[in-house]
Amino acid sequence: MQSLNDRQHTKMGRANSPVKGTPSQSLTTRANTALSQLQSLLPPSSNDEESPITIIRLSAPIISSASNSEPPVSRNSDISNTSLPPSGPTPSSLEADLLHYKELFSKLRFSYVEQVTKEKFIRAIVGDPPLIVTPQENAELEDSNKIAKAELKSLKNEVADMVKDLEQMGRELAKRYERVKAETVRLKELPGRIEQSEREISRLKQEQQVAEGSKAELNLPLAKTLQLVGEKKRQMQELDRQLEQLRNQAPRKRKEMERLQGELMGLEQKRANATAAAKEAKRRKVNAGGRGVDELEARGRWYRGSEAVLRGVLDIQG
Repeated sequence: MQSLNDRQHTKMGRANSPVKGTPSQSLTTRANTALSQLQSLLPPSSNDEESPITIIRLSAPIISSASNSEPPVSRNSDISNTSLPPSGPTPSSLEADLLHYKELFSKLRFSYVEQVTKEKFIRAIVGDPPLIVTPQENAELEDSNKIAKAELKSLKNEVADMVKDLEQMGRELAKRYERVKAETVRLKELPGRIEQSEREISRLKQEQQVAEGSKAELNLPLAKTLQLVGEKKRQMQELDRQLEQLRNQAPRKRKEMERLQGELMGLEQKRANATAAAKEAKRRKVNAGGRGVDELEARGRWYRGSEAVLRGVLDIQG
């Protein structure tokens, strides 16, 4: 078992190792080489799509024998009589079958031992002459039974460990097989992708050559390019600093804007009142027509005359 596992690891190690090639060897050739190495790991039957690797039909003999001999009573609860899926037995169905048969054979063994024991006792009792067993013989039989049971237990443990190792190895091999199949599919698609990437690289190189004539910055050497990048970074840092200053001034400017908006609203209200008063005065003047001076205008003249008299009396300049 250990040698088989070592051989599997050796083959998988050769498959997973990188494919070495000369510099003149193209990527497509390397991909094809890796694909051939992966396909060499697959069994011959797995290369044929009509005969893929499937689970071994462990229940085929039991099902065939059950189908040949028709039982008198149908047992729908028996797993052996249930129909298998069209694609064959699955791991879960096989595990259920094995568990069912294990329990069934355990019951059959118990029934067999019980029946044989009863038959021996009956023959020993009714026999002529009757079979008489001494305590010494019972003790010797118990000692031999203990030794046999110990050997049987060790063999059972060994078989259980072997089955566990085989199950683990089977799961690992199944995972490796699925991984190899997936890698094989990817490797089959890889040459086309490589060719497409090469065409894309050629197209980008042509576009770059066309664009190099229009932009002189693209033709700069590495030192000047790094210098230009440093200047751009310094400009960005300066812009970030100015932006941070403007962000700090934003709350004060916002408060000032709110104050100016309040003053503007007051002035707008005054302008609206003055406009309304002017319209009202104009309306009164129009309504007065040729009947003389409007009352409001006369009152204004009286106020101006009174102001002039008071300024003259009080000797106020201005």
